[in-house]
Amino acid sequence: MTEINIEIVYATAEHQHLWQSRVPAGTCVRQALLQSDLPQRFPLTDFHTAPIGIFGKKVKDNYMLCDWDRIEVYRPLLIDPKENRRRRALQKD
Repeated sequence: MTEINIEIVYATAEHQHLWQSRVPAGTCVRQALLQSDLPQRFPLTDFHTAPIGIFGKKVKDNYMLCDWDRIEVYRPLLIDPKENRRRRALQKD
């Protein structure tokens, strides 16, 4: 079976992590993520339900990967962007 190259990106508050991998053609995005070693490296993150995307666009779990797709795992925001802008504006005054 033909294999394709993929990248997986995961960012913590301290560091951005990037891995390259090869998976069989026809692999779905969630399947590739769960087969990676990310669940073992970051056991506090639920990779079964974490939002995921390809090149900045959210995709469904059954998205079929293409050669050199970059899987991005999204974490919840720590603060609402509107609230953050409001706080910064108040600090400037």
